[in-house]
Amino acid sequence: MIYRDTVRPEWVDYNGHLRDAFYMLIYSLATDAFMDRIGLDDAGRRARQRTLYTLEAHVSYLREIKEGAAVRVDVRVVGHDRKRVHLYMEMFEGDAAEPASACEQMLLHIDSSGEPKSASFDEDIAARIAAESGVALKDARYAGRVIGLPARAASAGAPA
Repeated sequence: MIYRDTVRPEWVDYNGHLRDAFYMLIYSLATDAFMDRIGLDDAGRRARQRTLYTLEAHVSYLREIKEGAAVRVDVRVVGHDRKRVHLYMEMFEGDAAEPASACEQMLLHIDSSGEPKSASFDEDIAARIAAESGVALKDARYAGRVIGLPARAASAGAPA
């Protein structure tokens, strides 16, 4: 577990559950907690003039989450190289064993000292990322999904 929060009233939509955009906000805050954990907290970002940018994110909405619910996010590194880190996150309601949502993100390490550009991780940061690794992508149940309609379903609903 890396992040906890509570679903606030302003995060709830007209259907009475957590608005889709706020799932991403919670995942974004969990990513910040991950950054803190690997040494890219506010002080580290300022001192190093380095940060992480999100290149891509994919959210799976698996179960409704209602106003006032306690949520927790588990963050796992499923891959990394000298400039990128691939995170897999699951959001749980309370102490539930099954996730209410899952998200994967590809993050790029950025040198922010001038015009932003990609940069290799400093050795200590790379070592912390490696230490956080360990889950195989195949074990990240909701990772690697593609959005699309099966060919037959797509053609069945297409206008003639």
